[in-house]
Amino acid sequence: MKTSSRSSITLALALALSASLAHGAVLINGGFEDGTANGWTTGQGSRISVGNSVIAPADFLPGGSRYSGPSTRSSVIAAGTVDPNVGAALGSTVYSGNYSYRAEDTIFGGLASAISQQVLNYTDPNIFFAWKAVLQNGGHAEEESAELVITLTDNTTNTLLISRVYNAGAGGGGVDSRFTALGDRFYTPDWQIEQLAIDAALSGHDFTLSLLSADCSPTGHYGYAYLDGFGRILPPPGGTTPEPGTVALLAFGSACMAAARRRKARG
Repeated sequence: MKTSSRSSITLALALALSASLAHGAVLINGGFEDGTANGWTTGQGSRISVGNSVIAPADFLPGGSRYSGPSTRSSVIAAGTVDPNVGAALGSTVYSGNYSYRAEDTIFGGLASAISQQVLNYTDPNIFFAWKAVLQNGGHAEEESAELVITLTDNTTNTLLISRVYNAGAGGGGVDSRFTALGDRFYTPDWQIEQLAIDAALSGHDFTLSLLSADCSPTGHYGYAYLDGFGRILPPPGGTTPEPGTVALLAFGSACMAAARRRKARG
């Protein structure tokens, strides 16, 4: 390989690393790996008399009609934590790394908690996140049962891009095949992976991920969810979260080396 080729590849790798780290900083603490919810906005409040057809994460975040303060019932969860209501049947409560976030507590009370994060001028090729939920079915109609709402919104165009809405209404009509029933509880035994591909039409836009977990409206049944892996690269389940830019850097380096080999073969 010629010296000029080696220099070009070295420079290209350095530029790729620099750009990749800059992009990686856009999603702040998406995996909660410092053991906190820094970079996120949280909130909580009462959901009594608020029907599921109108309940929304924004109601329980700052400025919302039900907001009573930052969430004190939610918590960052450490790897190895066993769900107190479903137990081992739920499987892991952390998707990858050492921590996840549980929105709302694990007991009943007619309450709700929300968590949200906004990313600006997003240009990476994908957004990923992972979630699990536990919703107790107390025989209520869908309108007043425990509820889960997850949204990913394009703020630039005010477009809802991903929407997941589930409730524990009687008869199981408020859940789908993602959920399993155990007694009076609906839960997701597997982490649910969500992906949004950022094409040319979405590149550079602002996005907001929001999650709401709510007990039933009368107060007697619980609902909560685990959130993890919010970022541009989905880490392997149960593994160590990759350093920002590692995957992109390796892919770019491989491409450069392949190009160099082709040039050498032709020369």
